[in-house]
Amino acid sequence: MTDFTMIKDADGIATITWDAIGKTMNVMNQQGFIDLEAHIDDALGDETVKGIILTSGKPDSFAGGMDLNVLADMKAAAGEDAAKGLFEGIMQIHTLMRKIERAGMDPKTNKGGKPIASVLPGTAVGIGLELPLCTHRSFCADNPKAKIGLPEIMVGIFPGAGGTTRFVRKMGAMAASPFLLEGKLLNPAKAKAAGMIDEVSADPMADARAWVLSAKDADLLKPWDAKGYKMPGGAPYHPAGFMTFVGASAMVNGKTQGAFPAAKALLSAVYEGALVPFDTALKIEARWFTNILMNPSSSAMIRSLFINKEALEKGAVRPADVPDQRVKKIGVLGAGMMGAGIALVSAQAGMEVVLIDQSQEAADKGKAYSESFMDKGIARKKATPEKKDALLNLITATTDLNALEGADLIIEAVFEDPKVKAEITAKVEAVIPEDCIFASNTSTLPISDLAKASKRPEQFIGIHFFSPVEKMLLVEIIKGAETGDRAVAKALDYVRQIRKTPIVVNDARFFYANRCIIPYINEGVRMVGEGVEPALVDNAARQLGFPVGPLQLNDETSIDLGVKIAKATKEALGNAYDAGAADDVLFYLFDQGRMGRKANAGYYEYDDKGKRVGIWPGLRDKFPVSDEQPSLIDVQHRLMFSQCLEAVRALEEGVLMDIREGDVGAILGWGFAPWSGGPLSWLDMLGSAYAAERCDQLEAQFGQRFKCPDLLREMAAKNQSFYGRFGNEKAAVA
Repeated sequence: MTDFTMIKDADGIATITWDAIGKTMNVMNQQGFIDLEAHIDDALGDETVKGIILTSGKPDSFAGGMDLNVLADMKAAAGEDAAKGLFEGIMQIHTLMRKIERAGMDPKTNKGGKPIASVLPGTAVGIGLELPLCTHRSFCADNPKAKIGLPEIMVGIFPGAGGTTRFVRKMGAMAASPFLLEGKLLNPAKAKAAGMIDEVSADPMADARAWVLSAKDADLLKPWDAKGYKMPGGAPYHPAGFMTFVGASAMVNGKTQGAFPAAKALLSAVYEGALVPFDTALKIEARWFTNILMNPSSSAMIRSLFINKEALEKGAVRPADVPDQRVKKIGVLGAGMMGAGIALVSAQAGMEVVLIDQSQEAADKGKAYSESFMDKGIARKKATPEKKDALLNLITATTDLNALEGADLIIEAVFEDPKVKAEITAKVEAVIPEDCIFASNTSTLPISDLAKASKRPEQFIGIHFFSPVEKMLLVEIIKGAETGDRAVAKALDYVRQIRKTPIVVNDARFFYANRCIIPYINEGVRMVGEGVEPALVDNAARQLGFPVGPLQLNDETSIDLGVKIAKATKEALGNAYDAGAADDVLFYLFDQGRMGRKANAGYYEYDDKGKRVGIWPGLRDKFPVSDEQPSLIDVQHRLMFSQCLEAVRALEEGVLMDIREGDVGAILGWGFAPWSGGPLSWLDMLGSAYAAERCDQLEAQFGQRFKCPDLLREMAAKNQSFYGRFGNEKAAVA
């Protein structure tokens, strides 16, 4: 059996159909390249064949990209010289793509080739777009749900099968940058307008056949193969092109802070490739692609943001023996910011939603959040009035608990007070069906304690959203001491319905995400109290790839919340509490009434529109900056280890049950240095021996919080890695 088949018809057209066996969407593998090339050779060598059409056997898509294990296999097959094996393997792909592009043309006259068209029933991303770029004309179905683009940068690599070189030569560096550097995807109509595809058609196969049968030699010649070709926007040595590339370099470094290797490698491939002929540019692209594949960052990002994220979304940790638990009717208790967001994403997934609050005014305000969201979508032409009405009709805003009758999932998002939560739990359980699952959206209170208010603790679970609900990709599911498998399956199936990524953890103080986030914030705040320049603290974090530094994050989450958490933690831990230096700064800001962004006053100053305008001078007045500042790497290691060691402790204590969830959860939950693949991947990059040694150095200099966990110490002695010991190493290599 093969993913590629070819049929030659009486009109002289050879149609090659890509239909990956056992998959809903085509994904290119190593055998696929071999089979495709064999069909291309056959068709080009057959005198009865006038032209070729490459299409998909999937009804709504062309291809979703490449099986990244193709790259892993190339690397493994090369043995000790992995870079050489990767480069040669990539060049073989370029050779195939170039064979399609040239299609038998005479190298001197550029004549005599056979027309090759591509027909895309829908989505075409990654190699699924790089292949059509090689054909002479691409025809896409008028399918508004289809996505067209090159999203490789999002998983730590860049388009390495010619997409980078062809996009830049097709549309110019400036026009190509949103698609190469941001992975921007477009629907077919917009993709055509951008120059990514050639035609959008109601009947792409018929139009492609007509084109193939009428195509002339000139129709087959790519602009970059034509005499006198000039790059749109100018090459680097052209005055206009020079400014483009100078600006691109500044833009990339400004956005990435130098933390993401793939962006820099892509820019180098584009710049260097633009200085030379096309075939040489492909070799340069292959060299830089090999360079990035040899960087451990790409392997870690691919593993966490592609392989592991996809596995978790498909139910990798779901109890296998529990039948489908899809949610039909959901009750949301509390119509504040979190409850309103939960109601919105649930309605977007087509669920019937009952949004409850103490007053009708509060409930209506919560529903109005969805109305406002849809109005913004209509203004941006992302939604229609009809879709808005349909969504709002799914949400019932009320004070009447009886409206929850028939619900199969309840999510409680009321005030963070155990007594308030216990009271609402008892009232709601008197109304809802006996088999209804009850979930709390608490971010700090132990689920096992909250479950004591329930008559059915086996049906009580934590579903912790991150704010804002509609934007954040992660949902943390927390198992209480008595939580049963059906509750876990229900939570996972619900998260899948709302198209977010779940992680499942066992109950403990702050669960998993917050137990790592709080030390990150505390370490940054502590440094300010020690006399470290505040701008150094936040910029050090941003240069690690964090979206915001710890001080800005504390402003965003609010100072008063930090004070509340600090007081509760100190009360719970007693003498074991170790954040006094951070509290000095935190409580000072609180006493000054500087509650963060919501008050337009925190570590930062803000203008009338809420825009940050710099560190508040009073912070340096109260906590003077020392004359001697620490090195950048010391600041960064304090920020990184403060989080990573908590991740190790969570694994050690059984809170974290799967290292994949630890890494994926960290990146999606609070933006942990995505280039690293997550905290456990980062420790693997360092090596357990060095990580343990560095813990000892940090502990000696800064205190017990950096004490090396026993698990890490044991792994260092055995020279083990986290993914070697707890994960699937093959899936991790790219």
